[in-house]
Amino acid sequence: MKSRAAAKKPGRKDFLRFANALLTLKSAQDCEQFLGDLCTPAELEAMVDRWRVVEMLKAGMTYRDISEKTGISVTTVGRVARCLEMGQGGYQMAWDRTGSVKPKSKASKR
Repeated sequence: MKSRAAAKKPGRKDFLRFANALLTLKSAQDCEQFLGDLCTPAELEAMVDRWRVVEMLKAGMTYRDISEKTGISVTTVGRVARCLEMGQGGYQMAWDRTGSVKPKSKASKR
């Protein structure tokens, strides 16, 4: 981990190299492997939680209901909702591309 003194925001070129690495992933399994190496379990859990919130908001659930059902804080639910409404459009783009797609389960293949 970087020390605070050495920490600086990655430059655009650094970000684009990282984004291009993400674009090489061709399946959910590829993403699972890459993100499993890249992120801590807590970081992965936070990202998965936020995506669950997107799904529940899109299903019309209230912030309080989402929080009570999942244990995700109302603050996090509100932040995700705010990003859906006024963010950079990333959640909405991903939802539009995957919102009606059911996850593929290894168990469902026979």
